[in-house]
Amino acid sequence: MAAIKHIFNEIHYEMTRKIADGGMGVVYEAQQLGSGNFRKVVAVKLIREEYSAIEEFQKNFIGEARLVADLIHTNIVQTYHLGQVGGQYFMVMEFVRGVNLEQFIEQHRKTSRPIPIDLAAFIVSRIARGLTYAHAKCDREGRHLNIVHRDIGPKNVMLAYEGDVKLTDFGIAKALDLMYNEEGKVIAGKDEYLSPEQASYAITDARADLFPLGIVLTELLLGRNLFRSADRTQSRRNILTLPIPKFASLRADIDPRLEAIIQRALTRDREKRYQSAADMLTDLELYLYSDRYGPTNEKLGVYLKELFG
Repeated sequence: MAAIKHIFNEIHYEMTRKIADGGMGVVYEAQQLGSGNFRKVVAVKLIREEYSAIEEFQKNFIGEARLVADLIHTNIVQTYHLGQVGGQYFMVMEFVRGVNLEQFIEQHRKTSRPIPIDLAAFIVSRIARGLTYAHAKCDREGRHLNIVHRDIGPKNVMLAYEGDVKLTDFGIAKALDLMYNEEGKVIAGKDEYLSPEQASYAITDARADLFPLGIVLTELLLGRNLFRSADRTQSRRNILTLPIPKFASLRADIDPRLEAIIQRALTRDREKRYQSAADMLTDLELYLYSDRYGPTNEKLGVYLKELFG
């Protein structure tokens, strides 16, 4: 940390603390310094030191930065800058003061309280909103980028204390001409949050992000991931073969409208699944708002502050 601080002080970033430590990258909270005592809290993402000299990882990191640079949406964490210092690439990103969705779920486990159904559906609807934007994104020449996130899961969703929901980490996303990709040869994504296409080494499209979004919704509602196993291979097998239950039998206050949304999201045949994030978003918003005053960012923000004190 001391060496990192010294290097980044030279380019006007004051590293404060480590906030995330993943397989390939490390994320720090930092202060961006400017003239006249200007200070802005940002997140700085680095390639882990042991990978920073490997060309493949550099290419992935640069590809991610180029991809997300123009993804400007309230439900996606913003990326401001890609730089290099001391032979190490770094990304400067929006700092979200809050928790990730995994921490949110874990806090409910600790306190033995269920996540309110309307807030669970609201959170997933905001993720779907971010995906709707990303999936439709075109480059500056008007070519459709065909973005597939491929890593939808609780760790990659941030909840700001103000109630904003933000999708992050496009590190293994695929997109036109931008990302290193060996789809069909390797599995990209976490075993318990894969789509059936990913679990079977098939070529994916945007619909592959909607099955794991359904998994996230059920995990919020039940407090556990039905597909997770201690054995990674078994998790993938569960994605492909585990009978999909009636979720109302596992939580009585799941009504038929929400049950229908879950069942469609978790349809293994992608031709019968939701065909777009926009379709899933529409159904979630109709469920939330068609006959009542539904949840808002502000309501989620109040709930988060109460939950985490």
